[in-house]
Amino acid sequence: MVAAKRSLSEFYPHQRIVPLLIGGSITLLIGGLSLPIVTVQKQILWRTIENTYSVAAGVKDLAAQGDYLLAAIVFFFSMIFPFAKLGGLWWLWNVKLYEDERRWLLQWLGGLGKWSMLDVFAVAILVVLAKLRTLTQVEPRVGIYVFGAAIVASMLTTSYVDRLVRQARRAHRAPARIQPLAPLSTMTGA
Repeated sequence: MVAAKRSLSEFYPHQRIVPLLIGGSITLLIGGLSLPIVTVQKQILWRTIENTYSVAAGVKDLAAQGDYLLAAIVFFFSMIFPFAKLGGLWWLWNVKLYEDERRWLLQWLGGLGKWSMLDVFAVAILVVLAKLRTLTQVEPRVGIYVFGAAIVASMLTTSYVDRLVRQARRAHRAPARIQPLAPLSTMTGA
């Protein structure tokens, strides 16, 4: 007998926290990518020039300066990668899958999770690049904290969904309870 396709939300129909965690992680991620993460002040002769960057603006600025490889790395690991991971969690929660498909997707998300600190590393690259320029001062802004919170929320959500998948797998593999047989006298009509 082949097990039917079921979504994780069908295993836990009263579980409302997972969609909220995924939605909250996406909201934090969008805020972290669009809010200013750093303000860079450059001293040029007697004049101070101040620029504020978000992750999205930093990627655009890197590309405009010809740093295409670095712009692509930051874009992929800070923008595409986190959304792919959260999209995979949403898929795992809402789409009907066989147990093997669910296990494969969870392993894929686990593999992505091992790379999750590259998000932070990519933002750190922006900060270091700004600091390496002569006569600059870099100040962190709210976006760096929101971005960090998005990464932590995504990691916690992934961990929670992983736990639910493992519980569902154990429940699916549990042997069916054997119903006690009815007395023989009721079966024969006596």
